[in-house]
Amino acid sequence: MAYEFKTEPYKHQSDVLKRCWNKVNWAFLMEMGTGKSKVCIDNAGILYEKEEIDTLVVVAPKGVYRNWANQEIPAHLPDRIKREVAVWSPKTTKGNKTMLNEFLKPSEVFRVFLMNVEALSTDKGKKYLETFLNSSKAMLAVDESTAIKSPKARRTKALIKIGRLAKYRRILTGFPVTQSPLDLWAQCNFMDENLLGDCGNNYFQFQYRYSIMKKRTVGSHSFNLVVGYRNLEDLSGLLKTFSSRITKDECLDLPEKVYTQRNVTLTPEQKRIYSDIKEFALAQINDTEFMTTPNIMTQLLRMQQVLSGHTKSDYGELIEIEDNRLPELLSCLEEADGKSIIWSRFRYDVQRITKELNKVYGLGSAVDYYGDTTDEDRVTAVERFQNGDAKFFIGNPQTGGYGLTLTAAQNVIYFSNSFDLAVRMQSEDRAHRIGQRNTVTYIDLISEGTIDEKIVKALRGKMDIASQVMGENFKEWVL
Repeated sequence: MAYEFKTEPYKHQSDVLKRCWNKVNWAFLMEMGTGKSKVCIDNAGILYEKEEIDTLVVVAPKGVYRNWANQEIPAHLPDRIKREVAVWSPKTTKGNKTMLNEFLKPSEVFRVFLMNVEALSTDKGKKYLETFLNSSKAMLAVDESTAIKSPKARRTKALIKIGRLAKYRRILTGFPVTQSPLDLWAQCNFMDENLLGDCGNNYFQFQYRYSIMKKRTVGSHSFNLVVGYRNLEDLSGLLKTFSSRITKDECLDLPEKVYTQRNVTLTPEQKRIYSDIKEFALAQINDTEFMTTPNIMTQLLRMQQVLSGHTKSDYGELIEIEDNRLPELLSCLEEADGKSIIWSRFRYDVQRITKELNKVYGLGSAVDYYGDTTDEDRVTAVERFQNGDAKFFIGNPQTGGYGLTLTAAQNVIYFSNSFDLAVRMQSEDRAHRIGQRNTVTYIDLISEGTIDEKIVKALRGKMDIASQVMGENFKEWVL
């Protein structure tokens, strides 16, 4: 494997490459910040120079795929490898259509094609990727591969089918399991239906082998519910034959993480509305017909909105509530050194925090990153925060918590938390990764005696909240 790297790999990255570089299928199960994108790019570069492939295709979530073009490829693919890079866009402008059509033609240089996974839910996206793979010897890599964990999802089915056209297949994720071990089936099936043995091409057989199911009845409806898991050691043994699992604790000498919290007092109006929602949630819990995890999670979300300073009417109208959370955030920032990331799960909060910080600290001091942010503005936001004059990065962790490098930050503040453990871990590690030289301080804003405390306790204890809010635990979470 003689190969001249553009950026010298760490030992753990070199070890992974030695194991996998010529394997048809491989899973880079490497924690955020350990450099899995670099390993994948080096792997593709090696195979290209050995004339095994002529193309690298990367499929990633919407907020991630352009980062490969703007950051990862320029940083790690050697300059001696001449390349053409194209980024998928669904826009039907004449110029864009011409560019994509030209990219389908064979090339004398290395082709790199980047596509958002959401595009595979469309006929246009599926058709183009299929046509492109038919015209190339490609490595197809799926970044943040838990985006295809659901076997029933349209994009999952499309990618599994189209993936068979690639000569080499890779998946990249720090958390291959976000809700249950069953998340693994679709990700492995994408690479090869035989990797998981005789149940590798049948999800229900896989579910039967590795989960414990019991029949449940709610009202007049009966269904099978997963209540536990089994044979996980066997599953782990299978995974080790086609994957590399790397954690940061094993391989990196990163500065420490420091966790703290700031207490936020509720206003009288917040207390009143919070109490009303709590009573409603308890009433639902006592009614077996409504005692389901989705229903209770909805009530927890409503309670969380109130703690952040807003709620919604029965007609979906947003109602602002006087709160102390934004003033407490401003107080935190006055005391903080260096740049800060502020995460909030609610769009309304991202918008009002950004507006307030640009007012207090000057226009341009804060950039935002959430669902409505355009691809171009997302790139600009990251660049201004990492290398420019922006002091604050305000984002939605479900959108900005994946694939970004935000090592300019010394502080990460959670205005509100997602219930998803993987989202929390991913968002933490935007700052705590290769390139970070400073201690990173994580601050949770918490209103005592509310679900804030239970959410943060669960997430810091590495527990997924949805899996905890089940059965008799419903009431414990609401009270």
